[in-house]
Amino acid sequence: MTHDIHIIGGGLAGSEAAWQLARRGFTVRLSEMRGSGEMTPAHQTDGLAELVCSNSFRSDDDTKNAVGLLHHEMRRLDSIVMRAGEVARVPAGSAMAVDRDVFSAEVQRTLEEHPNVTVVRERVDALPTDGPAIVATGPLTAQALAESIVGATGQDRLAFFDAIAPIVHRDSIDMSKCWIQSRWNKRTEASNEDGDYINCPMTREQYLAFHQGLIDGEKTEFKEWEAETPYFDGCMPIEVMAARGVETLRYGPMKGVGLDNPYDTTDEHPQGRWPYAVVQLRQDNKLGTLWNMVGFQTKLKYGAQVELFRTIPGLENAEFARLGGLHRNTFLNSPLVLDRQLRLRGSEHIRFAGQITGCEGYVESSAVGLMAGLMAAAELSGRDWAAPPRTTAFGALLAHITGDAQADTFQPMNVNFGLFPPLHDVSKKVRKEAYTTRAKSDFGEWLTGMEAVPA
Repeated sequence: MTHDIHIIGGGLAGSEAAWQLARRGFTVRLSEMRGSGEMTPAHQTDGLAELVCSNSFRSDDDTKNAVGLLHHEMRRLDSIVMRAGEVARVPAGSAMAVDRDVFSAEVQRTLEEHPNVTVVRERVDALPTDGPAIVATGPLTAQALAESIVGATGQDRLAFFDAIAPIVHRDSIDMSKCWIQSRWNKRTEASNEDGDYINCPMTREQYLAFHQGLIDGEKTEFKEWEAETPYFDGCMPIEVMAARGVETLRYGPMKGVGLDNPYDTTDEHPQGRWPYAVVQLRQDNKLGTLWNMVGFQTKLKYGAQVELFRTIPGLENAEFARLGGLHRNTFLNSPLVLDRQLRLRGSEHIRFAGQITGCEGYVESSAVGLMAGLMAAAELSGRDWAAPPRTTAFGALLAHITGDAQADTFQPMNVNFGLFPPLHDVSKKVRKEAYTTRAKSDFGEWLTGMEAVPA
């Protein structure tokens, strides 16, 4: 089968780009090295769009949250990631979380069944010299291709570490010491009856001992070339957070506010008092048999993880389906090397998409892949492509990656309202709602204009 465009990388961004092009009538060769005998340091399967770090797409609130707004905009463009996410959805309060295996299988099935997509299991070692292409190999780009990219950009790679949280078997958790509740008892239609998180409470003494264990625990050693690589704040290993101060975790992933411990009641707090600290676990698959430790990304060695995490109340006999891990991520200095349509300067037949562009997060990666697909589709049709307004989640994210960020300090970033044009005449109390209201209106107008242009 001949193809109109070559997409390298079958992760979230590559899968999304392939879907958007295929449904507009263009033939796609989608190259994925996993399944060809190759594997990355972090992936466990050869499934398309495998979720590596977490099973959460974060907030699904499109009225007050920037990533929820991004969900909304992706759904309006018939995102395959949002489609598959609904099929694989599991309870997670106001967040959107999925069964990883069901999600990956749904994306792969949808693409493999589309007549315009050919999935090829192959490793690509160099940037294509001609023909339209989208490179969506992600933060774990193979060494040979990464070197080809460095040669083409003239810029050395930037890098940060990304750490993976452990997953626990549900039936190994002692529920006589834990309880199920969402913070502040928030509910969604997908919520479980009692709540969406298993909460393991800690007293002050238990917390201090745990904190010291994180500081003292044996950790993965750095290689010489990794020593100065920074971490991304949104995926900070828990022991790195602990090293910032004894109270840091209690104001981060281990905060107890809004959680009523039913094993610690008083006349003043008949529903239960807030624990001094808490470890939360979130459902990781539809069966509810696997739960991941929220915010517990770690670079502790496996033995140290098991020993320390089994000191957590309720996890004394925990069985781990997966322990935490650490891998090195790479990304482009995109404000320098990409134009406003994600094209590589000097080689405009090549676009980049996903985390390799310097966005962070599953949803953001997918959204950039979606936009790369739309851009390529317009170009293949001989049409101009107008970017979404910067007042939208799509437009704000794209603008940041392709030029609004400072190149000399460029680091991966999640979508957030700080990337949007400010609203100075709106009170802080309703500002988030004002951002999303403006964005939805502007996105609707942009979408209407885009759909009015003949393909």
